[in-house]
Amino acid sequence: MKKFFELKENNTNVVTEIIAGLTIFFTMAYIIFINPEILSLNPGMSWRSTFVATILTSAFGTLLMALYANVPFVLAPGMGANAFFTFTLCKQMKFSWHEALSIVFICGLLIVLITVTRFRKIIIQAIPDFLKDSMSCGIGMFIAYIGFKNASFLTFISDVGKYNILKDGNIVTDGSIVPILTIFKNSNSLLSLIGLVVTIILVVRRVKAAIFIGIIITVLVGVIIGVIDISKVKFFDLLSISSIKEVAFVTFKSSGICSLFSNLNKIILTIMATLSLFLSVTFDAIGTFIGTGKISGIFDVKNNSELTNKKKFNSKFDKALFSDGVASIFGGLLGTSSITTYVESASGISVGGRTGLTGLVVSGMFLLCLPFANLFSIIPKEIMAPALIVVGVFMMTSITKINWSDYEQAFPAFLTITVMSFAFNISYGIAMGFIFYCIVKLTCGKIKEVHPIMLCSSLIFLINFIIVSLKN
Repeated sequence: MKKFFELKENNTNVVTEIIAGLTIFFTMAYIIFINPEILSLNPGMSWRSTFVATILTSAFGTLLMALYANVPFVLAPGMGANAFFTFTLCKQMKFSWHEALSIVFICGLLIVLITVTRFRKIIIQAIPDFLKDSMSCGIGMFIAYIGFKNASFLTFISDVGKYNILKDGNIVTDGSIVPILTIFKNSNSLLSLIGLVVTIILVVRRVKAAIFIGIIITVLVGVIIGVIDISKVKFFDLLSISSIKEVAFVTFKSSGICSLFSNLNKIILTIMATLSLFLSVTFDAIGTFIGTGKISGIFDVKNNSELTNKKKFNSKFDKALFSDGVASIFGGLLGTSSITTYVESASGISVGGRTGLTGLVVSGMFLLCLPFANLFSIIPKEIMAPALIVVGVFMMTSITKINWSDYEQAFPAFLTITVMSFAFNISYGIAMGFIFYCIVKLTCGKIKEVHPIMLCSSLIFLINFIIVSLKN
């Protein structure tokens, strides 16, 4: 083990790597609660089946990263990618969850493709840094908004008579609808409030695994006040693992990939959706690797130089990005949203984790949770809501990197963030940012500064908006 993971060469040891692995797991274990909560909002995707898919894909992706790249980074379904899956692909774009999983699968293939070719470098350099930062901020706002809704913190009021009922039963109101803060009367919203206060206190006190501990404390409070009933729960159930068959490998059914290319309108929508998902997940991994790997020395100057300048595929950076892409393919196959590298990996790196042995520990911890689906499934969405709000805060940190005094940055960035959260659509936020970036540059006579990839992407987004308008 010491020789395989090159512990001595990386100035670490078995004990340090195990501690680092446990630290990472308990820091980001909230995903095994939250990801099924978001995905199961799609009819046909049960909480139990997506729970199993979440664990298996996380364990597989992390194991691949550990054994192939030998770096201490952990993979799991991404926060933001799961929201994009449910609220944008399925609820707004009207893809079935079979089709959405197929888009995840295709996106994974694209990530692998750009990793093993020089096209990766072109895409990385095509999008301005401030737009990448604004995407992260927008997704953070989007996730926090979901948290506020799930916590029952918001109530929506509208003027009487100013709505229409559509054929599918949805109610559309005009601009008179206003969100207001709820009156904290029911026990569920009070439980969310308690959970939010506890989690924030733990985070500001720099407690390790603050989100995970916050969830556990909130669960215990929920049991005490009667919101959660554990009297009839079967704590240990290996048979629940078989529920994976409900969502696994639907990509290759007629309702999967084949359905995405059934007509021209669907093809254009699929291209836009895949592009949006690709953009929203591919830079998460790159940002995490650069931000934590360079500081800790996991990726040295040689590794970073090989990523951008060499054709060879032999650096840790290359292998880590490749593992990230393969894991996303596996996610689409097994029945969950796109897999990405978690920034919480930094918690293990900070205590000395330097090799894949750290990831091996995390992968094992994920698998140990498999038989407890029944126990986790009784936890209501109000308990997960504070975690979503806090994760939203974490994702807003990059807002300081945007130069708000430069209007060429400010307007595209602002529209990316606000449209993503106000329109409740990640794809639309990215589209607005891209389109107005091109408009601003054209207005300033700087259109030559816009990369052709940005121009093509903006055109695809614009065509989609036109098609949607004509259809309605």
